[in-house]
Amino acid sequence: MWPAQNRILAAAGGTTAGPQPPPGTPPKPGMVLGPLRGASLPPPAMPTAALRLLCGVVMPAAMLCAEPLPRITFPSGDPRRTLTHFSQENVSHYDIFLLHESEEELYVGARDRVLALTVGTPGSIRAKASIMWGPTAEKISECAFKKKSQETECFNFIRVLVALNQTHLYVCGTYAFSPVCTYIQLENFTLMSSSRGQPFLDGKGQCPFDPQHTYTALLVDGELYAGTMNNFQGNEPIISRSLGSRTLLKTDAFLRWLSADAAFVASFSIPGDDKVYFFFEETADEFDFFERLLVPRVARVCKSDVGGDKVLQKKWTTFLKAQLVCSQPGHFPFNVIHHAFALPRRDGGADFYAVFTSQWQAGRAGSAAVCAYRQEALEEVFEGKYKELNKESSRWTVYGGPDMNPRPGSCYMGPSSDKALTFMKDHFLMDGKVSPTQGQPLLVKTDITYTRIVVDETHGISGATYRVMFLATVEGFLHKVVELPGGPHIVESIQLFERPEPVKNLLLAPGKGILYVGYSSGVLQVPLANCSLHQSCAECVLARDPYCAWYSLEGSCQPTRAAAATEDMSAWLQDVEAGSPATMCHRGRSVAMPRTWGAQEDPVAERLSPPLNAVVYLRCPRHSALANYSWQQPDGQGGRGDTAVLPNHTLVVIMQRGTAGTYKCRATENGYTWTVAHYQLQDPSGVAPQLDELAEEDLAWGSSVPGTPRSYWPQFVTVTVLLAVTLAAAACLALLAYHDQLKARSKVRGCSTPHSPPSQRREKVPLNGGTGEPSAPGVPTEEEEEEEGSRACCLQLDGDIDVDNNRLHVPAGDTV
Repeated sequence: MWPAQNRILAAAGGTTAGPQPPPGTPPKPGMVLGPLRGASLPPPAMPTAALRLLCGVVMPAAMLCAEPLPRITFPSGDPRRTLTHFSQENVSHYDIFLLHESEEELYVGARDRVLALTVGTPGSIRAKASIMWGPTAEKISECAFKKKSQETECFNFIRVLVALNQTHLYVCGTYAFSPVCTYIQLENFTLMSSSRGQPFLDGKGQCPFDPQHTYTALLVDGELYAGTMNNFQGNEPIISRSLGSRTLLKTDAFLRWLSADAAFVASFSIPGDDKVYFFFEETADEFDFFERLLVPRVARVCKSDVGGDKVLQKKWTTFLKAQLVCSQPGHFPFNVIHHAFALPRRDGGADFYAVFTSQWQAGRAGSAAVCAYRQEALEEVFEGKYKELNKESSRWTVYGGPDMNPRPGSCYMGPSSDKALTFMKDHFLMDGKVSPTQGQPLLVKTDITYTRIVVDETHGISGATYRVMFLATVEGFLHKVVELPGGPHIVESIQLFERPEPVKNLLLAPGKGILYVGYSSGVLQVPLANCSLHQSCAECVLARDPYCAWYSLEGSCQPTRAAAATEDMSAWLQDVEAGSPATMCHRGRSVAMPRTWGAQEDPVAERLSPPLNAVVYLRCPRHSALANYSWQQPDGQGGRGDTAVLPNHTLVVIMQRGTAGTYKCRATENGYTWTVAHYQLQDPSGVAPQLDELAEEDLAWGSSVPGTPRSYWPQFVTVTVLLAVTLAAAACLALLAYHDQLKARSKVRGCSTPHSPPSQRREKVPLNGGTGEPSAPGVPTEEEEEEEGSRACCLQLDGDIDVDNNRLHVPAGDTV
């Protein structure tokens, strides 16, 4: 009934009307607005060269221009992406999922409810049974007395839902901040009391008190392993093992094995391995940092652990934790973990995938990253060196003492010595850090916060294995990403809800090819494949979707699951790595195959007969965000003076006699070009209207055809050139002024002092000791001429030069 033990046991905690077109959306294809005589065109779209310059120079290329984009984006309610919705009145917070092994029933834990849903038929979700399990009036009153909200918090939020055996489920809830657990009998789907006759069991240590606290729990061999908060205040995290016949074990709060703010996101048990892994984040105590530094962790305990006899009684004796690393060179590390997923490998072991954000977010919504870790990388760190706290310096250092045998913290079956257990009390933190595969994230996206992740492994037509990640965002989008050697490829992005809200849970049903999405108002059923969207071999190959392939015998894109039932595998065409229809679809064509099986046919031309001077909007459907779009117009590939392309690739045409003809919007992707829109504008009938003032003004601006609206591009170029010339002239004038100031400064340094002291004046006494002849009256002496020349030299500067600033401010009328 339930999944066999060779599967990975995992537990992860955490937390229809058609859409209206947004404002500013252009009219539908062929819509005519007019006639408008002398109408002006909207501004043209940004040129490709300018966009490349923006990505290469202005914006950081590594973060914005190099990251992958979703090839196709489906808005909420898009009929091209069918989603099945389920909800019940007065039921909310569909947070916890448990899928029956047959994948015919889905059990859902919600607020005050446990639901059993029939999901055997794809595209259908029906309610089979429901249990109302809310807190009593007494518990609600106690909750309100604790200053909690009766409108949002004093309910029973289901947090643990596991299959105890073939006939019973084990379920726990917050129960108005008084966590309790109980059993559900599957035969009649009702609650039952415990073996002691009590209606409910104490859920402390298994379920959080606060519904806002993160949590994780899984059942392994009849025992419940849980990571949650152990008290009402929410400052005592705990990893515990309960149920079963063995002694209850938990972490030691006094030894601070876990920081007070530890937040658990997932836990896993790997087949064939005697360990349980917990993924969480907490404040790092080993770093000297000015602010609170969060660190993602992975902790490990052994299933065979039975606790100590004298030391660490009823405590874990194998608890170890290590730091996870997810970072890019030159950027802040992604140190906030949101969710994790374990994918088993066929050769044994597993790979762990986790989604992160950064504590130091940049931008509107920051960035998100996906990192993958091999189980061997985790074990290598756990087998490495320990850290220990130096009590004298209060610093964490690497343990350099002698090795012990058996190694403390290992899953050794025999009893541990008191010395080894005493060592484990202070040496629970590993010195090494777990690095991701390839030493870097698999995917980095800006302005997005990923909250959940699940990973599926599927086979292609060629026999190759592909891993597909399904990533949910905080705003309610779902990304389907293929992990490829050349980098990730985002096949599609689906807007799940009309209004932004976070996804609470994701659960794969690989046997049915279904993904279940839980959110506050219900459950969504999302098919993994959407092959019917692609109408040609080229589109099917360009999608690079591992779940889809082109079946040439029927001329349709079909799920690869159907290929297993066919004998001729050569009729299936798929190219996930390169996505090249030029080679793949041509290779699959033969004499007996119709031509349409390979190439995409042009759509049927839409004929329009707009009146003269009417504004016509020709829409270009954006089938792929990875394609380049261009318009083929009657006068060739280039644009016309009476047409303009909007940023969404819509072509705006003002109907004139010379604009009639065929218009095609063509897309080019991976070297393949096809037509996505085809319009035929017919020549308007009747005599052209007389020119009015606006048309005459257009001709005055250089319009070549009467009635043709003017284009502002020549004026824009003219103004830009004039502005550049003006700025250049201003710069030249500034340089000339600065040059004059330098010359003036040099003159000042060359001027003699107007009033030199007597000792510095040149001596006029003849060398023979005689006296000089007195100067004639009215004739200036040589000294006076020199002084006058010095004064004239300084007065040429017009003042305003001083000693400190080389400027002297001389009031008008004053002399120096």
